[in-house]
Amino acid sequence: MIRIGIILGSTRPGRNGEAVARWVHDHAARRGDAHYELVDLKDYDLPHLDEPLAAATGVYERPHTKAWSDTIAGLDGFVFVTPEYNHSTSGALKTAIDFLYAEWHDKAAGVVGYGVSGGVRAAEHLRQVLGQLKVADVQIAVELLMHTDFEDFTTFKPAPHQADMLTKLLDQVVTWSTALRPLRT
Repeated sequence: MIRIGIILGSTRPGRNGEAVARWVHDHAARRGDAHYELVDLKDYDLPHLDEPLAAATGVYERPHTKAWSDTIAGLDGFVFVTPEYNHSTSGALKTAIDFLYAEWHDKAAGVVGYGVSGGVRAAEHLRQVLGQLKVADVQIAVELLMHTDFEDFTTFKPAPHQADMLTKLLDQVVTWSTALRPLRT
């Protein structure tokens, strides 16, 4: 069965992304078309790039990098849940991506963004980074607006149409992850 990681891209205390990632996971887990797992960057405690060699070498010395590598290598696709900070994704997510190289190749990804503008600019920046790593990003994105999908900018209450967008995103991620799997075997 295809394995899809839902990567929670914020490590900030009081983060809105935790509720969003749980919503994505709960919605996805009911589908039965793949194995979905929540991957929380906080659980990996990745510092800012402390490996002596570049990620492209695939040679890792640090236990946290090896654990992160094992997690990402074992997945067929991803749904990135990203906040938008200053027109980009979070530094924690960018660092986590940069820790690895080949583990990302020939997999598919969708983006669920949230922020004042729905995380659109964070998603666009993330797509550029993923393209460099040979990750096929799907067309559909979920854009969660702080003023309509969060009560008082903190309590996550997505508008009803967001579940439909998430379903379409997951359909595409599963289809592309399945199609790309032979490239990795």
